[in-house]
Amino acid sequence: MFSTLKTLVTGANARATEQLRDVYSIELIEQKIREAQEGLRAAKYTLAGLIQRARSEDRQIAALENRVTDLLARATEAMDAGREDMAQEAAQAIADMENEIALRRETSSRLETRILRLRASVETANRRIIDLKQGAIAAKAVRREQDMQSRLGRTLHQDNAMDEADALIKGVMGRDDPLEQSEILAEIDTGLSHENLGDRMAAAGFGPSSKTTASDVLSRLKTK
Repeated sequence: MFSTLKTLVTGANARATEQLRDVYSIELIEQKIREAQEGLRAAKYTLAGLIQRARSEDRQIAALENRVTDLLARATEAMDAGREDMAQEAAQAIADMENEIALRRETSSRLETRILRLRASVETANRRIIDLKQGAIAAKAVRREQDMQSRLGRTLHQDNAMDEADALIKGVMGRDDPLEQSEILAEIDTGLSHENLGDRMAAAGFGPSSKTTASDVLSRLKTK
């Protein structure tokens, strides 16, 4: 029983995590890009430090080589002058400097190897970040389109609201004309009071009409 509950809780947590990742996917993408940029910035500083050390080693090697060249010339002159003691001292200094040069060249070679590897890593990371930024732009556009489609879908599926709007429109368009209704009520009232009964009987041929008609006017004109 406990195992089953644990599995259900684990599954629920996983689904909740996936839902959060989906809702905040754009924010997560931007955060990961910022983290990648921070890593790239740190790598650039490390690369700059290695290049600086390599250049320093090269300068030290060049300076030592110049000193060796100078001391060789001086040791030769000392030998020619019979000052073997000074030539011996110069020879020892030259040997020490040549050993130091060899060590510094090894250090410089290792630095160059590290620089090449780190430079390649920096260039690769930089290209990936550029691709990620472009992907983030595309993802934002897709998310905006999805949000618009979602809102449109919710609007289209709001049948109650649309039905109510349709009913209101039909109610307004189908409403009786109040002026016509007033005229009809007046006709009804007139009929109930028998005020137009004489006119209706005159129209049926029983007695004269109380109102002058166009026919009456035409008849008078013909008799003149």
